[in-house]
Amino acid sequence: MTPPRLVPPPSGDGRSQRDLRAEVREFLAARPDRPRVDSWLTGWDEEFTRALAAKGWLGMTVPPEYGGHGRSHLERFVVTEELLAAGAPVAAHWIADRQIVPSLLKYGTEEQKRRYLPAIARGECFFGIGMSEPDSGSDLASVRTKAERADGGWRISGTKVWTSGAHRADAFICLARSSPRDPERRHAGLSQFIVDLRSPGVEIRPILSMNGEHHFNEVHLDEVFVPDELVFGTIGEGWQQVTSELAYERSGPERFLSTFPLLAETAEQMRAGAVPRRPDLGRYVARLTGLHQMSLAVAGALERGEPADTAAAVVKVLGTTTEGDIADFADLLAEPDSPPEFRELVDEAVVQRPGFTLRGGTNEVLRGVIARGLGMR
Repeated sequence: MTPPRLVPPPSGDGRSQRDLRAEVREFLAARPDRPRVDSWLTGWDEEFTRALAAKGWLGMTVPPEYGGHGRSHLERFVVTEELLAAGAPVAAHWIADRQIVPSLLKYGTEEQKRRYLPAIARGECFFGIGMSEPDSGSDLASVRTKAERADGGWRISGTKVWTSGAHRADAFICLARSSPRDPERRHAGLSQFIVDLRSPGVEIRPILSMNGEHHFNEVHLDEVFVPDELVFGTIGEGWQQVTSELAYERSGPERFLSTFPLLAETAEQMRAGAVPRRPDLGRYVARLTGLHQMSLAVAGALERGEPADTAAAVVKVLGTTTEGDIADFADLLAEPDSPPEFRELVDEAVVQRPGFTLRGGTNEVLRGVIARGLGMR
């Protein structure tokens, strides 16, 4: 795999972080993997995940007593940033390591932590997220999936959509309505459950991208039984839990580095004279540098246990807009006879581009989150 270009160690890195960056780059340079655009969604490679686990780069923030490595959020940030900049195939473990790990540490029972955290750190357990539903857009308060009390657990019925990797994942965390909807308190009565995706009553239907690739799914749940020990967090507090978890989903380097391998290849094509030189290249590098600092600041806040919902939403809006702008920039430069490695990355970016500003909450919705967080009316 070609090591990342255009990205020297950021000025905020301490010596140990610079050494860690160098170690990750050396590891990537020794591998044959082709860089991909949007690799945290499209690059499912369980062998690569196991190789990262062997290096200690999964479950980095998990305490050793749960099979992890007890390292900091900032160290994890360094590793994930380098992997994304290189377009490494990280999709298999991405959701489990990014979102499920901190959620389990915060809300999971002791039994849940010991069941899932060591397996995630070993690269042997893969998760999806069961939030979005048909016809709901980014309005999670409109969730219609129902959880009804049963002997020893709950029966869950409903449909989740845009569930990345569900056809390969072991489980997902499902947001469901556990008590009747109250028009006056739309966010009340929601709960979360860990659902085994191999359970009876689970049907996973593929949603194909326009290029025929299969990353997304519709997951239909027909009275799927979830035992009490897999209730996630506290019944009735699903909304508060979800909004806390979204800071991890929205603020990471995947929200601005999905098209970085394309930008790096564009720079290489300019250097070789295969495409015209454009000053826009420098502007995008500057934007990414600013986003790096913003995302790093959120990682620091999460490290300290501070709320970061508004800042995470800002990173997501600005980052995904930049990702799409880079795709458009390279697409305008590409020609039918452009070098195949460049053309391939451009084609990938064009196909993936519509999803950048949709997943994790649309930018339109997140602007409202930002406005409320800043006290605007």
